[in-house]
Amino acid sequence: MLEHGGRLRAAAQRYGIALADWLDLSTGIAPYGWPLPMIPATAWSRLPEPDDGLEAAARDYYGVPALLPVAGSQAAIQALPQLRRQGRVGIVSPAYAEHAEAWRREGHQVTELGEGAVGRALERLDVLLLINPNNPTGRLLAPQQLLDWHARLAERGGWLVVDEAFIDCTPEHSLAAFSQLPGLIVLRSFGKFFGLAGIRLGFVLAEPALLGRLAERLGPWTISGPTRAVATAILQDGAGQLTQRERLQADGLRLAVLLSAHGLAPAGGTALFQLVAHQHAVGLHGYFARRGILIRLFAETRCLRFGLTADEAGWQRLEQALQEMPR
Repeated sequence: MLEHGGRLRAAAQRYGIALADWLDLSTGIAPYGWPLPMIPATAWSRLPEPDDGLEAAARDYYGVPALLPVAGSQAAIQALPQLRRQGRVGIVSPAYAEHAEAWRREGHQVTELGEGAVGRALERLDVLLLINPNNPTGRLLAPQQLLDWHARLAERGGWLVVDEAFIDCTPEHSLAAFSQLPGLIVLRSFGKFFGLAGIRLGFVLAEPALLGRLAERLGPWTISGPTRAVATAILQDGAGQLTQRERLQADGLRLAVLLSAHGLAPAGGTALFQLVAHQHAVGLHGYFARRGILIRLFAETRCLRFGLTADEAGWQRLEQALQEMPR
């Protein structure tokens, strides 16, 4: 099993701290959203229908002619490798580990690449996969660079898969507008920006033929009726989206400044998280956990990822822990 953030119950059991007493900063999920819309009774009692407005609202939000809703982008991560015969897959590293695991599971030859090695490796690849902005570094690659890589792959029937789970606060960097191009597949997460990871929703942006193959693989009714109702309303709430984007950007900056002020200057990040490289990362992770503050540890690279807190009490609690941190 791969490790993920958000395993609060496991942390509570390990450190003997009650679940309600934790400050969970271990995920890159917005800790706040807005009031949930009313869910019609029919969303619970009837099978979901594809013409209920969700796809139209999502197409407007992402600015695309075609997309497929999936049960979280994780569903697409696991299914996409099944749509190609076994081949050579390059993954720009570091990366969300589920990507490599999914391609290896289906028998593909997976190579992890540094960003600088991509240009030389493209001719040997059938698929190039990357996360933009990167998770966990926050590194953003320019759209034109990605389109150049895509063009070279597409000439040979290859794919460029871009996971844009954390791009909603910087939509100008998205490749959504180009997702109709053959061989370009863009994955978008709903839960992270909107703070609703529990409803399990994501979208695949790609040409209609590929979306049809993926839909056939995943089967009918992949998104529940209540999820469809909630997401449709929120995707249509332009004012709420603007407020969310502004608040996340402000809090992302606040987190970076706070960490820097206490000797933990971020090595990178996004509006939703900040990454700190530290030679004593393992020990610091334990220090915060013993205080009931859960952050994400990347032990192999000696890095810590800090997410956002939902309220002022959380900010004060984090600041106090930083002030008392061993030097």
